[in-house]
Amino acid sequence: MDNFRLAVKAFIVKDGKLLLIRRRWDDVHKPDKWDIPGGRLEPGEDPFEGLKREVKEEINMDGLETLMPIEIKHFTRDDGQKITMIIFLCRISPGKIGLSKEHREYRWVDLHNPDGIIPGFFMPAVEKYLKYGLDKIS
Repeated sequence: MDNFRLAVKAFIVKDGKLLLIRRRWDDVHKPDKWDIPGGRLEPGEDPFEGLKREVKEEINMDGLETLMPIEIKHFTRDDGQKITMIIFLCRISPGKIGLSKEHREYRWVDLHNPDGIIPGFFMPAVEKYLKYGLDKIS
């Protein structure tokens, strides 16, 4: 199991818009692609604390509130590492987003009109969010 990692992502919605961050064009993993905040946990790291850490590292925001899991994904990265990823519906406190050096841009994208910007990988989570009326709790 040395080649397995748990990952967490924050599905942050504000006013019907999902927060997306764009990787640098020269990033080693998925360059220039849109993503949502989060990443791989350290072995033994608590998923909730790890998600707070990742959000702080990637968008420099404190006050993350993890509401509920909305999607679980299993996949193998290009480098062969097996990942189980939990996507959590989250809220953040108001504030200014400050991107890490790993990212070059952020955007709030309307969930009802995503214009092809939201990666297909995250569309099942978007569909669940809309289908089950999760906007009432986010």
